[in-house]
Amino acid sequence: MSVQTLTYLFVGITFLLYITIAIKSRASSTSDFYIAGAHVPPLANGLATAADWMSAASFISMAGIISFMGRDGSVYLMGWTGGYVLLAMLIAPYLRDFGKFTVPDFIGERYYSQTARMVALLCAIFVSFTYVAGQMRGVGVVFSRFLEVDISTGVLIGMTIVFFYAVLGGMKGITYTQVAQYCVLIFAFMVPAIFISLLMTGNVIPQIGFGAELTPEYGGGYLLDRLDGLNQELGFTAYTESVRSKLDVFFITVALMFGTAGLPHVIIRFFTVPSVRAARKSALYALVFIAILYTTAPTIAAFARTNLINTVSNVEYSEMPAWFKTWEATGLISFEDKNNDGRIQYLADPDDNELTIDRDIIVLANPEIAQLPNWVVALVAAGGLAAALSTAAGLLLVISSSIAHDLLKSNLMPNISEKKELLAARIAIFFAVCIAGYFGINPPGFVAEVVAFAFGLASSSFFPAIVLGIFYKRMNKEGAISGMLVGIIFTASYIVYYTFINPAADNPEGWWFGISPEGIGTLGTLFNFLTAFVVCHFTAEPPQEVQAMVEDIRVPG
Repeated sequence: MSVQTLTYLFVGITFLLYITIAIKSRASSTSDFYIAGAHVPPLANGLATAADWMSAASFISMAGIISFMGRDGSVYLMGWTGGYVLLAMLIAPYLRDFGKFTVPDFIGERYYSQTARMVALLCAIFVSFTYVAGQMRGVGVVFSRFLEVDISTGVLIGMTIVFFYAVLGGMKGITYTQVAQYCVLIFAFMVPAIFISLLMTGNVIPQIGFGAELTPEYGGGYLLDRLDGLNQELGFTAYTESVRSKLDVFFITVALMFGTAGLPHVIIRFFTVPSVRAARKSALYALVFIAILYTTAPTIAAFARTNLINTVSNVEYSEMPAWFKTWEATGLISFEDKNNDGRIQYLADPDDNELTIDRDIIVLANPEIAQLPNWVVALVAAGGLAAALSTAAGLLLVISSSIAHDLLKSNLMPNISEKKELLAARIAIFFAVCIAGYFGINPPGFVAEVVAFAFGLASSSFFPAIVLGIFYKRMNKEGAISGMLVGIIFTASYIVYYTFINPAADNPEGWWFGISPEGIGTLGTLFNFLTAFVVCHFTAEPPQEVQAMVEDIRVPG
């Protein structure tokens, strides 16, 4: 069967599975809708957390960005993995012990202030919309290639599916849907990796193939040595050489780490288990499940880069394989014959380079470049959709719960009935899906870049308030509120200026201290901490009952 037919089949089966699970586990109460009744077993929550965490950025874009950036791309691996460990050790168990529905819930109660709750609510919505834009972009990329529709239509299809099971099932339905989505996405990620590792190195384990010698058909020699040579022949920096400054690498890594530990859609997952002990166990399970993909991504990146260069460099355009022409039709690959010789010149010099490649296609096109069977190509499409939709659902739930629970129930309409609150949450998801779809069709950048911005915003807003709220009982509402505002306003302003207003300054000389927009969240986090400490010591201490509560949530139980 053709790739398109198999893709329709695989995607149709998986979508039917997700919808069936949502119907079977539909939410009937606000507790079910927000935190799945706090009855999710640790293993299931670990799988769901891994799916929630491994978004389109992890599945589609991370290997792509490593493939294009080489060693510098590993900053995403370090930041996201280190951040998850930070979240599991320092934050998740304590927030579970606190026992609220949402992160703004914790901020509002811990800092005894509705203003603090509202600031946290606005930050949660801002961060979540930034993040979900990347997921919808990923959905559009997958559909545009494999179902041969334009990106806008692909985004609309994804919006419809995620709206259905998010509205129907709430957190309960999303959790068990994400368990299925993890199984789909990890199988789809690993199968082509194993295939290609066998073809290129003879090793069935991709992680071993990453450091192995290539087979004679692929030129022999060690993979990374071969890739360094191929890059340098075309004028690119050696694949294993770093171009970014150490300061920028450090700032991006820290922003991603702190952002991970402050992401509301990941934190809320630990409210769904029955106890603190279960929260710790589910964090361990999730880390294991995440590690499977994260240790494989650099291998896929290196294999894909090698195959891509061998396929497209200095080749007659008329002789290009079918996959190239199909991707070209999506607009994600384009060829401009600048010297009219009919050959593709893929070079580092932008004046001579004739090929433009969207880095988000690398994982999706990798099986076709390596000439794997059609069913593997279709499987990767289903996996990419599973990754994007699982995270999108979690983010949309954060947005809806922030509006229905934190804005309406806790502020504007404290006497609202549970039934009406549930209805409000579902209406909020509808509007959130529409806005997310718009940003998916008109994204502010490629998937991993957009997601990195979301992490920087989460780092500069939530992380200090949560950590200080747990470990520093002297921190008061004035300090937390001023810190969150300073952190997110500074970070958002820097990102907007250097990404949209003055994009020509997208180089180390134009940035503050050489810090890129992806890494500026670290500086925003430091400003948040500094502002919070200064303000809290010039204002009154928190009430004694709040300080006692802080002491209490740090006691294991």
